[in-house]
Amino acid sequence: MLKKSYTLRYALVAMAIVGLTSCDDDNNVIEDTTLRDKIDYASITATTPYAKLFVDKAGNSTVDLSSGNNRYKMFQMLNSAQSSAVGGNKQIDAAALKNMFSNTGNPFGDSVKLNTSGLQLRDKVASSWATADAEAVRARVEALFTELETTSKSVTETGEKGKAGKIGNYLVNAQGIELVQIVQKSLIGALQLDYISNVLLTKGLEADNRSLVPGKPYTQLEQNWDEAYGFLTLNPVYLIGSTDDKRGTTEFGLGAYTWEYNKPAYPKMHEAFLKGRAAIVNNDKAELKVQVDFIRAAFEKALAKAAVGYLKKFIDGTTDAARVHAIGEGLGFIYSLRFANVNGADAKFSDEILAALILSPNGFWDLTPAKVTAASDAITAKFKL
Repeated sequence: MLKKSYTLRYALVAMAIVGLTSCDDDNNVIEDTTLRDKIDYASITATTPYAKLFVDKAGNSTVDLSSGNNRYKMFQMLNSAQSSAVGGNKQIDAAALKNMFSNTGNPFGDSVKLNTSGLQLRDKVASSWATADAEAVRARVEALFTELETTSKSVTETGEKGKAGKIGNYLVNAQGIELVQIVQKSLIGALQLDYISNVLLTKGLEADNRSLVPGKPYTQLEQNWDEAYGFLTLNPVYLIGSTDDKRGTTEFGLGAYTWEYNKPAYPKMHEAFLKGRAAIVNNDKAELKVQVDFIRAAFEKALAKAAVGYLKKFIDGTTDAARVHAIGEGLGFIYSLRFANVNGADAKFSDEILAALILSPNGFWDLTPAKVTAASDAITAKFKL
Protein backbone atom coordinates (compact mmCIF):
# COMPACT_ATOMS: atom_id res chain seq x y z
CA MET A 1 0.00 0.00 0.00
CA LEU A 2 2.85 2.35 0.87
CA LYS A 3 4.52 1.62 -2.45
CA LYS A 4 1.31 2.34 -4.36
CA SER A 5 0.78 5.61 -2.49
CA TYR A 6 4.35 6.73 -3.22
CA THR A 7 3.97 5.84 -6.88
CA LEU A 8 0.73 7.80 -7.16
CA ARG A 9 2.22 10.86 -5.48
CA TYR A 10 5.24 10.66 -7.82
CA ALA A 11 2.99 10.49 -10.86
CA LEU A 12 0.97 13.50 -9.73
CA VAL A 13 4.09 15.52 -9.08
CA ALA A 14 5.48 14.58 -12.49
CA MET A 15 2.27 15.64 -14.17
CA ALA A 16 2.35 18.97 -12.35
CA ILE A 17 5.93 19.58 -13.47
CA VAL A 18 5.01 18.87 -17.09
CA GLY A 19 2.11 21.29 -16.81
CA LEU A 20 4.32 24.00 -15.38
CA THR A 21 7.15 23.70 -17.85
CA SER A 22 5.20 23.20 -21.07
CA CYS A 23 3.42 26.56 -21.14
CA ASP A 24 3.80 30.00 -19.64
CA ASP A 25 0.53 31.82 -20.28
CA ASP A 26 1.82 35.06 -18.78
CA ASN A 27 4.54 35.33 -21.40
CA ASN A 28 2.56 33.72 -24.23
CA VAL A 29 5.53 31.42 -24.78
CA ILE A 30 5.47 27.64 -24.83
CA GLU A 31 8.74 26.79 -23.18
CA ASP A 32 9.33 23.31 -24.50
CA THR A 33 8.58 21.55 -27.75
CA THR A 34 10.00 18.40 -29.26
CA LEU A 35 8.94 19.18 -32.82
CA ARG A 36 11.49 21.80 -33.86
CA ASP A 37 14.77 23.36 -32.90
CA LYS A 38 14.23 27.02 -32.11
CA ILE A 39 15.22 29.61 -34.70
CA ASP A 40 17.34 32.63 -33.83
CA TYR A 41 15.54 35.70 -35.18
CA ALA A 42 18.93 37.28 -35.82
CA SER A 43 19.53 34.66 -38.53
CA ILE A 44 16.70 36.09 -40.60
CA THR A 45 17.43 38.64 -43.31
CA ALA A 46 15.37 40.30 -46.03
CA THR A 47 17.04 38.04 -48.62
CA THR A 48 16.70 34.69 -46.83
CA PRO A 49 14.75 32.31 -49.10
CA TYR A 50 11.41 31.53 -47.52
CA ALA A 51 11.89 27.78 -47.03
CA LYS A 52 15.56 27.81 -46.04
CA LEU A 53 15.23 27.96 -42.26
CA PHE A 54 12.16 25.83 -41.72
CA VAL A 55 13.25 22.23 -41.38
CA ASP A 56 12.58 19.39 -38.96
CA LYS A 57 15.17 17.83 -36.67
CA ALA A 58 16.33 15.58 -39.51
CA GLY A 59 16.89 18.59 -41.78
CA ASN A 60 13.85 17.97 -44.00
CA SER A 61 11.78 20.92 -45.16
CA THR A 62 8.53 21.59 -43.32
CA VAL A 63 7.34 24.10 -45.93
CA ASP A 64 4.64 23.35 -48.50
CA LEU A 65 3.59 26.35 -50.58
CA SER A 66 1.54 24.39 -53.11
CA SER A 67 -1.96 25.34 -51.93
CA GLY A 68 -1.23 29.06 -51.91
CA ASN A 69 0.78 28.93 -55.14
CA ASN A 70 -1.90 26.95 -56.97
CA ARG A 71 -4.64 29.42 -56.07
CA TYR A 72 -2.32 32.27 -57.05
CA LYS A 73 -1.86 30.66 -60.49
CA MET A 74 -5.60 30.08 -60.85
CA PHE A 75 -6.24 33.76 -60.16
CA GLN A 76 -3.55 34.73 -62.67
CA MET A 77 -5.03 32.48 -65.35
CA LEU A 78 -8.59 33.70 -64.78
CA ASN A 79 -7.42 37.29 -65.06
CA SER A 80 -5.39 36.49 -68.17
CA ALA A 81 -8.38 34.81 -69.82
CA GLN A 82 -10.59 37.88 -69.48
CA SER A 83 -7.85 40.39 -70.27
CA SER A 84 -6.44 38.58 -73.32
CA ALA A 85 -9.90 38.23 -74.84
CA VAL A 86 -10.36 41.99 -74.67
CA GLY A 87 -6.85 42.58 -76.00
CA GLY A 88 -7.50 40.25 -78.93
CA ASN A 89 -10.94 41.72 -79.68
CA LYS A 90 -12.55 38.38 -78.85
CA GLN A 91 -15.81 37.66 -77.10
CA ILE A 92 -15.53 36.59 -73.46
CA ASP A 93 -17.04 33.24 -72.47
CA ALA A 94 -18.75 33.67 -69.10
CA ALA A 95 -19.15 29.92 -68.62
CA ALA A 96 -15.41 29.41 -69.07
CA LEU A 97 -14.65 32.08 -66.47
CA LYS A 98 -17.14 30.56 -64.04
CA ASN A 99 -15.53 27.16 -64.51
CA MET A 100 -12.12 28.63 -63.75
CA PHE A 101 -13.59 30.33 -60.70
CA SER A 102 -14.90 27.03 -59.31
CA ASN A 103 -12.31 24.71 -60.95
CA THR A 104 -14.98 22.77 -62.81
CA GLY A 105 -14.47 20.69 -65.96
CA ASN A 106 -10.67 20.92 -66.22
CA PRO A 107 -10.76 24.66 -66.97
CA PHE A 108 -7.03 25.31 -66.77
CA GLY A 109 -6.12 23.65 -70.05
CA ASP A 110 -2.93 21.61 -69.91
CA SER A 111 -2.30 22.44 -66.27
CA VAL A 112 -3.22 19.05 -64.83
CA LYS A 113 -1.72 20.13 -61.52
CA LEU A 114 -4.30 22.90 -61.16
CA ASN A 115 -7.22 20.96 -62.60
CA THR A 116 -6.70 18.03 -60.22
CA SER A 117 -5.58 20.03 -57.17
CA GLY A 118 -8.95 19.88 -55.45
CA LEU A 119 -8.65 23.64 -54.93
CA GLN A 120 -10.73 26.49 -56.26
CA LEU A 121 -11.03 30.26 -55.97
CA ARG A 122 -14.75 30.50 -55.43
CA ASP A 123 -14.94 28.99 -51.96
CA LYS A 124 -12.25 31.32 -50.63
CA VAL A 125 -13.93 34.52 -51.80
CA ALA A 126 -15.22 36.45 -48.77
CA SER A 127 -14.54 33.32 -46.73
CA SER A 128 -14.20 35.30 -43.49
CA TRP A 129 -17.84 36.34 -43.82
CA ALA A 130 -21.02 34.51 -42.83
CA THR A 131 -22.05 31.96 -45.45
CA ALA A 132 -24.99 33.88 -46.90
CA ASP A 133 -23.00 37.12 -47.17
CA ALA A 134 -20.03 35.33 -48.71
CA GLU A 135 -22.28 33.62 -51.23
CA ALA A 136 -23.66 37.00 -52.28
CA VAL A 137 -20.13 38.21 -53.06
CA ARG A 138 -19.39 35.06 -55.07
CA ALA A 139 -22.64 35.44 -56.99
CA ARG A 140 -21.71 39.06 -57.74
CA VAL A 141 -18.41 37.92 -59.29
CA GLU A 142 -20.23 35.41 -61.46
CA ALA A 143 -22.76 38.07 -62.48
CA LEU A 144 -19.82 40.23 -63.57
CA PHE A 145 -18.61 37.36 -65.77
CA THR A 146 -22.02 37.30 -67.44
CA GLU A 147 -22.03 41.06 -67.91
CA LEU A 148 -18.52 40.86 -69.34
CA GLU A 149 -19.69 38.35 -71.94
CA THR A 150 -22.56 40.62 -72.95
CA THR A 151 -20.32 43.69 -73.07
CA SER A 152 -17.66 41.86 -75.08
CA LYS A 153 -20.11 41.42 -77.95
CA SER A 154 -19.28 45.08 -78.65
CA VAL A 155 -15.51 44.61 -78.34
CA THR A 156 -14.88 45.76 -81.92
CA GLU A 157 -17.08 48.84 -81.55
CA THR A 158 -16.34 52.23 -80.02
CA GLY A 159 -17.79 52.85 -76.59
CA GLU A 160 -19.66 56.04 -75.77
CA LYS A 161 -22.31 57.28 -73.38
CA GLY A 162 -25.04 54.65 -73.26
CA LYS A 163 -23.17 52.27 -75.58
CA ALA A 164 -20.72 49.47 -74.78
CA GLY A 165 -17.47 49.14 -76.69
CA LYS A 166 -13.82 50.07 -76.54
CA ILE A 167 -12.54 53.45 -75.47
CA GLY A 168 -8.91 53.33 -76.44
CA ASN A 169 -7.80 49.83 -75.50
CA TYR A 170 -10.37 49.42 -72.74
CA LEU A 171 -13.68 47.58 -73.05
CA VAL A 172 -16.45 49.36 -71.14
CA ASN A 173 -20.14 48.72 -70.64
CA ALA A 174 -22.88 51.17 -71.51
CA GLN A 175 -22.14 53.12 -68.31
CA GLY A 176 -18.46 53.47 -69.22
CA ILE A 177 -17.24 50.97 -66.59
CA GLU A 178 -14.26 48.74 -67.41
CA LEU A 179 -15.54 45.45 -66.01
CA VAL A 180 -12.25 43.57 -66.41
CA GLN A 181 -10.72 45.91 -63.85
CA ILE A 182 -13.72 45.59 -61.53
CA VAL A 183 -13.30 41.81 -61.51
CA GLN A 184 -9.55 41.82 -60.97
CA LYS A 185 -9.38 44.52 -58.30
CA SER A 186 -12.46 43.24 -56.48
CA LEU A 187 -10.87 39.79 -56.24
CA ILE A 188 -7.63 41.23 -54.89
CA GLY A 189 -9.67 42.26 -51.87
CA ALA A 190 -12.41 39.63 -51.73
CA LEU A 191 -10.05 36.74 -52.45
CA GLN A 192 -6.41 37.52 -51.69
CA LEU A 193 -6.71 40.09 -48.91
CA ASP A 194 -9.65 38.43 -47.21
CA TYR A 195 -8.31 34.88 -47.28
CA ILE A 196 -4.74 35.78 -46.35
CA SER A 197 -5.41 38.50 -43.80
CA ASN A 198 -8.85 37.76 -42.39
CA VAL A 199 -8.72 33.97 -42.45
CA LEU A 200 -5.22 32.45 -42.51
CA LEU A 201 -3.61 35.21 -40.42
CA THR A 202 -6.48 35.50 -37.92
CA LYS A 203 -8.67 32.47 -37.23
CA GLY A 204 -6.06 30.33 -38.94
CA LEU A 205 -3.57 31.18 -36.20
CA GLU A 206 -5.64 29.20 -33.72
CA ALA A 207 -4.68 25.96 -35.48
CA ASP A 208 -2.78 23.14 -33.79
CA ASN A 209 0.97 23.66 -33.53
CA ARG A 210 1.83 20.72 -31.25
CA SER A 211 1.35 17.80 -33.61
CA LEU A 212 1.98 17.10 -37.27
CA VAL A 213 -0.80 16.90 -39.81
CA PRO A 214 -1.15 13.15 -40.48
CA GLY A 215 1.28 12.10 -43.19
CA LYS A 216 2.80 15.59 -43.47
CA PRO A 217 6.01 17.15 -42.11
CA TYR A 218 4.27 20.27 -40.79
CA THR A 219 1.72 21.35 -38.22
CA GLN A 220 -1.57 22.89 -39.33
CA LEU A 221 -0.44 26.26 -38.03
CA GLU A 222 2.77 26.08 -40.06
CA GLN A 223 0.76 25.14 -43.14
CA ASN A 224 -1.68 28.02 -42.69
CA TRP A 225 1.19 30.49 -42.58
CA ASP A 226 2.88 28.90 -45.60
CA GLU A 227 -0.37 29.02 -47.56
CA ALA A 228 -0.63 32.74 -46.84
CA TYR A 229 2.88 33.36 -48.18
CA GLY A 230 2.26 31.12 -51.18
CA PHE A 231 -0.88 33.06 -52.09
CA LEU A 232 1.05 36.33 -51.97
CA THR A 233 3.95 35.38 -54.24
CA LEU A 234 5.51 32.59 -56.28
CA ASN A 235 8.99 33.82 -55.41
CA PRO A 236 11.23 32.33 -52.70
CA VAL A 237 12.15 35.91 -51.76
CA TYR A 238 9.27 38.34 -52.18
CA LEU A 239 10.33 41.51 -54.04
CA ILE A 240 14.05 40.75 -53.83
CA GLY A 241 16.10 43.41 -55.59
CA SER A 242 13.24 45.91 -55.59
CA THR A 243 13.64 49.63 -55.12
CA ASP A 244 10.95 52.28 -54.91
CA ASP A 245 11.37 52.85 -58.66
CA LYS A 246 11.84 49.28 -59.85
CA ARG A 247 10.14 46.05 -58.91
CA GLY A 248 12.80 43.37 -58.71
CA THR A 249 10.54 40.33 -59.14
CA THR A 250 7.46 39.41 -61.12
CA GLU A 251 4.47 39.78 -58.83
CA PHE A 252 0.71 39.76 -59.35
CA GLY A 253 -2.33 41.07 -57.53
CA LEU A 254 -1.87 41.94 -53.88
CA GLY A 255 1.89 41.37 -54.04
CA ALA A 256 2.31 43.80 -56.93
CA TYR A 257 0.16 46.56 -55.45
CA THR A 258 1.82 46.32 -52.05
CA TRP A 259 5.06 47.29 -53.77
CA GLU A 260 3.43 50.00 -55.87
CA TYR A 261 1.35 51.70 -53.19
CA ASN A 262 3.00 51.04 -49.84
CA LYS A 263 6.59 52.11 -50.29
CA PRO A 264 7.47 52.29 -46.56
CA ALA A 265 6.24 48.74 -45.89
CA TYR A 266 7.11 46.58 -48.90
CA PRO A 267 10.86 46.21 -48.08
CA LYS A 268 9.91 44.77 -44.68
CA MET A 269 7.23 42.35 -45.88
CA HIS A 270 9.40 39.32 -46.69
CA GLU A 271 11.25 39.54 -43.41
CA ALA A 272 7.92 39.85 -41.59
CA PHE A 273 6.72 36.61 -43.14
CA LEU A 274 9.98 34.90 -42.16
CA LYS A 275 9.86 36.16 -38.58
CA GLY A 276 6.23 35.16 -38.27
CA ARG A 277 7.02 31.64 -39.47
CA ALA A 278 9.99 31.47 -37.10
CA ALA A 279 7.73 32.62 -34.27
CA ILE A 280 5.46 29.67 -35.04
CA VAL A 281 8.44 27.33 -34.82
CA ASN A 282 9.47 28.98 -31.54
CA ASN A 283 5.90 29.01 -30.20
CA ASP A 284 6.39 32.71 -29.60
CA LYS A 285 2.92 34.23 -29.68
CA ALA A 286 4.11 37.75 -28.87
CA GLU A 287 6.48 37.89 -31.86
CA LEU A 288 3.87 36.26 -34.08
CA LYS A 289 1.37 38.99 -33.21
CA VAL A 290 3.88 41.72 -34.03
CA GLN A 291 4.41 40.32 -37.52
CA VAL A 292 0.74 39.59 -38.17
CA ASP A 293 -0.24 43.12 -37.17
CA PHE A 294 2.39 44.58 -39.50
CA ILE A 295 1.44 42.39 -42.47
CA ARG A 296 -2.29 42.94 -42.22
CA ALA A 297 -2.01 46.70 -41.77
CA ALA A 298 0.48 46.98 -44.65
CA PHE A 299 -1.81 45.15 -47.06
CA GLU A 300 -4.80 47.29 -46.16
CA LYS A 301 -2.87 50.53 -46.51
CA ALA A 302 -1.63 49.42 -49.94
CA LEU A 303 -5.16 48.84 -51.22
CA ALA A 304 -6.50 52.06 -49.72
CA LYS A 305 -3.66 54.05 -51.28
CA ALA A 306 -4.25 52.27 -54.58
CA ALA A 307 -7.90 53.34 -54.50
CA VAL A 308 -6.90 56.94 -53.80
CA GLY A 309 -4.13 56.77 -56.38
CA TYR A 310 -6.45 55.70 -59.17
CA LEU A 311 -9.02 58.31 -58.23
CA LYS A 312 -6.25 60.89 -58.65
CA LYS A 313 -5.34 59.40 -62.03
CA PHE A 314 -8.96 59.91 -63.07
CA ILE A 315 -8.81 63.58 -62.11
CA ASP A 316 -5.43 64.02 -63.82
CA GLY A 317 -6.45 62.07 -66.93
CA THR A 318 -6.51 64.03 -70.17
CA THR A 319 -8.42 61.52 -72.33
CA ASP A 320 -11.55 59.44 -71.89
CA ALA A 321 -9.43 56.30 -72.27
CA ALA A 322 -7.14 57.30 -69.41
CA ARG A 323 -10.09 58.25 -67.22
CA VAL A 324 -12.19 55.10 -67.80
CA HIS A 325 -9.19 52.92 -67.07
CA ALA A 326 -8.31 54.83 -63.92
CA ILE A 327 -11.83 54.83 -62.52
CA GLY A 328 -12.29 51.13 -63.34
CA GLU A 329 -9.27 50.23 -61.24
CA GLY A 330 -10.27 52.68 -58.54
CA LEU A 331 -13.79 51.29 -58.26
CA GLY A 332 -12.47 47.76 -57.94
CA PHE A 333 -10.14 48.76 -55.12
CA ILE A 334 -12.91 50.68 -53.37
CA TYR A 335 -15.03 47.53 -53.44
CA SER A 336 -12.09 45.62 -51.94
CA LEU A 337 -11.91 47.97 -48.97
CA ARG A 338 -14.93 46.23 -47.40
CA PHE A 339 -12.45 43.52 -46.40
CA ALA A 340 -10.10 45.94 -44.63
CA ASN A 341 -11.00 44.76 -41.13
CA VAL A 342 -7.97 46.23 -39.36
CA ASN A 343 -9.10 49.73 -40.28
CA GLY A 344 -12.74 49.09 -39.53
CA ALA A 345 -13.93 49.38 -43.12
CA ASP A 346 -16.93 47.30 -44.15
CA ALA A 347 -19.50 46.84 -46.91
CA LYS A 348 -21.46 49.92 -45.83
CA PHE A 349 -18.37 52.13 -46.05
CA SER A 350 -17.44 50.73 -49.45
CA ASP A 351 -20.94 50.77 -50.92
CA GLU A 352 -21.66 54.35 -49.87
CA ILE A 353 -18.55 55.56 -51.69
CA LEU A 354 -19.36 53.51 -54.78
CA ALA A 355 -22.97 54.73 -54.84
CA ALA A 356 -21.91 58.37 -54.62
CA LEU A 357 -19.53 57.85 -57.53
CA ILE A 358 -21.42 55.77 -60.07
CA LEU A 359 -24.98 55.02 -58.93
CA SER A 360 -26.44 57.13 -61.70
CA PRO A 361 -27.83 56.21 -65.12
CA ASN A 362 -24.67 57.11 -66.99
CA GLY A 363 -22.07 55.94 -64.47
CA PHE A 364 -18.66 57.10 -65.65
CA TRP A 365 -20.15 59.79 -67.85
CA ASP A 366 -21.78 61.48 -64.84
CA LEU A 367 -18.58 61.64 -62.79
CA THR A 368 -17.23 65.01 -61.73
CA PRO A 369 -13.98 66.00 -60.02
CA ALA A 370 -16.01 66.93 -56.95
CA LYS A 371 -17.52 63.43 -56.66
CA VAL A 372 -14.13 61.81 -57.08
CA THR A 373 -12.44 64.14 -54.59
CA ALA A 374 -15.12 63.39 -52.00
CA ALA A 375 -14.51 59.66 -52.41
CA SER A 376 -10.76 60.15 -52.07
CA ASP A 377 -11.21 62.26 -48.94
CA ALA A 378 -13.43 59.63 -47.31
CA ILE A 379 -10.85 56.87 -47.91
CA THR A 380 -7.97 59.07 -46.78
CA ALA A 381 -9.74 59.87 -43.52
CA LYS A 382 -10.79 56.28 -42.82
CA PHE A 383 -7.33 54.83 -43.40
CA LYS A 384 -5.40 57.82 -42.00
CA LEU A 385 -3.34 58.06 -45.21
